[in-house]
Amino acid sequence: MFPQVGRVLIIVGAVLLAAGLWLTFAPHASFGKFGRLPGDIHIKRDNFTFYFPLTTCILVSLLLTLIFSFLSRK
Repeated sequence: MFPQVGRVLIIVGAVLLAAGLWLTFAPHASFGKFGRLPGDIHIKRDNFTFYFPLTTCILVSLLLTLIFSFLSRK
């Protein structure tokens, strides 16, 4: 049981490290429209702004589900 957990933790750590390095050393790079997709909730009033990336969260969830399902197969 523990070798699989260790493998997942290493992969998650590597992905987080890569994302952190990319965000640190490439701040001008962008995902294009990622984070501003149709279905994302953005409410802007006089002195209040609310933003919830609903569609972006769903896409990230689907992507992570696919990655972890492929990793869990032997």
